[in-house]
Amino acid sequence: METVWFLKSLLVALLMPPGNGLLLLGLAGLFRRRRWAFGLAMFGALLLLLQSLPLVSGALMASLEERAGPAIQSVDGAGAIVVLSGGLSTDAPEYGGDTAGARTLLRLRYGALLAHRYDLPLLVAGGRPNNATQTEAAVMADILANEFAVQVRWQETQSRTTAENAALSAEILRAAGIRRVVLVTQAFHMPRAARLFRDAGIEVVPAPTNFTSSGRSSFAPSDFLPQVSAMQNSYYALHEWLGIAWLAFTVEGSAAR
Repeated sequence: METVWFLKSLLVALLMPPGNGLLLLGLAGLFRRRRWAFGLAMFGALLLLLQSLPLVSGALMASLEERAGPAIQSVDGAGAIVVLSGGLSTDAPEYGGDTAGARTLLRLRYGALLAHRYDLPLLVAGGRPNNATQTEAAVMADILANEFAVQVRWQETQSRTTAENAALSAEILRAAGIRRVVLVTQAFHMPRAARLFRDAGIEVVPAPTNFTSSGRSSFAPSDFLPQVSAMQNSYYALHEWLGIAWLAFTVEGSAAR
């Protein structure tokens, strides 16, 4: 299982920035005596440059966030709120151990707001990363209780991917008689996450948070300058589109057979 996980992670790393551009540059260097090597190197460098531009990363994020839906206005009959994990900051000395990473904390804050607003029970989902001492769900539940005064009803503690988040959470929810939930995650992650929950038999009221591409009507000079944060956003967006494409290939392929 760990070998499969490593190989999958390696493949994703090579397909996502900056791995994709570095792979092309590495191949160009390896085959530098070939006539096409220079062109491959130039393409790899251009790919790295484009993925590091806020102009490009913003467009990639917008393509997902437009599909996430607007900010939630009503729970529309949902019986629970589900907050998905987004990673831990492990062995944080100022907290005495594992704590929520930046993406997880954004989701937790919004989930707590919705729990207070709509008085619905919470489910938090996330297993234990290899280098962590606690599950993401346990860390999330602790933060919600101690920092946001929200008690978590259920913890899904076995998942390592969004697909597993959905499948394992669906089992817990169905056992509690819940078929419709408010789903909390970042806007760029919502299209794929919502589809996976629906495929698992759970109806979804999307509650996206952390929109990064909305409210901009003009470009700034800095949008045309390479930035590390833009490269990271390109990574997130391309990772989601790769996941959506994989879903379309596997689910529709299975249906066709």
